[in-house]
Amino acid sequence: MPGSKRNRYYAGPPSDHFDGDRFFNPDDERRSRGLGALLRWRFSGAKAKWPKSVPSPYVDHPPERVADLRITLIGHASMLIQAGLCNILVDPHWSDRASPFSFAGPKRVNPPGVAFDDLPPIDVVLITHAHYDHLDMPTLRRLWRIHRPRILAPLGNDAIIRRGDPDMEVATGDWGDRFALSDSVAASLTPARHWSARTLSDRNMSLWCGFAIETPAGLIYHVGDTGFGDGRIFRSVRRQFGAPAVAIIPIGAYAPRWFMSPQHVDPAEAVAIMRECGALQALGVHWGAFHLSDEAHDAPPRELAIALNAHGVAAKHFVPLQPGEVWQTR
Repeated sequence: MPGSKRNRYYAGPPSDHFDGDRFFNPDDERRSRGLGALLRWRFSGAKAKWPKSVPSPYVDHPPERVADLRITLIGHASMLIQAGLCNILVDPHWSDRASPFSFAGPKRVNPPGVAFDDLPPIDVVLITHAHYDHLDMPTLRRLWRIHRPRILAPLGNDAIIRRGDPDMEVATGDWGDRFALSDSVAASLTPARHWSARTLSDRNMSLWCGFAIETPAGLIYHVGDTGFGDGRIFRSVRRQFGAPAVAIIPIGAYAPRWFMSPQHVDPAEAVAIMRECGALQALGVHWGAFHLSDEAHDAPPRELAIALNAHGVAAKHFVPLQPGEVWQTR
């Protein structure tokens, strides 16, 4: 839907997460962290130093099609999901930086785990939100030129994408909307506790989400970037769809907690998400590629191991994936 005078990306009726002007998280009374909090964090000097290069031991060469289920971490939150003979990319990102600039901004410390030219035919691209570490226009343009995938994103993101390439065809949906991706695979947009922006002046003009992906091999719950809140959004996925066969859960970009907790879970909360949604298996993502927050590069998997041990969950049931690493049904 075309934008309005107050929102250049989207115009629509108010809802429990849209006030007619901006999107918001229903359970967050503060709505967002202010500029003062951002500056306080940025100038705190507490950011851990990362290595300039942390190569992954994995490189994947995906098959053309998979009947069951095969999931590869490209890097950060970028995933290749192959299920029911359908090839899906979530938040595809092959650029060197998560930034509007090619010369500045967070730079990846490991290459994508699948070379772009090694991708199988891509049928669908799912975008969770507009942040530069998730919506990467150079990658989308390459995918559109070569694969012509179906692109699905939350409300307002179509306007952002078409500003980058007017020829792209983009479908958008609200939380709860369901889209058939193939004869046997469907995706529903699920709530997440986050925010969006591409510039200093468009905060929360586009929606954010996770995805519940129904496949013949079971439900894949891609949580998306999120804070934990009271946990209701994760329980609602279980009530609506049943326990996921696999949950893809962020485990990084969480420090300092006073600033990050409304928008990014930490590893302990990631384990809580797994328990709340009832997932049989979890995969940890959103860590180790871009230096976005204060924690050390290797902190997310270390903290995840501590949280799993505290809850008596075997490490094999929640794996912190590295770029190029594959999880698949046996």
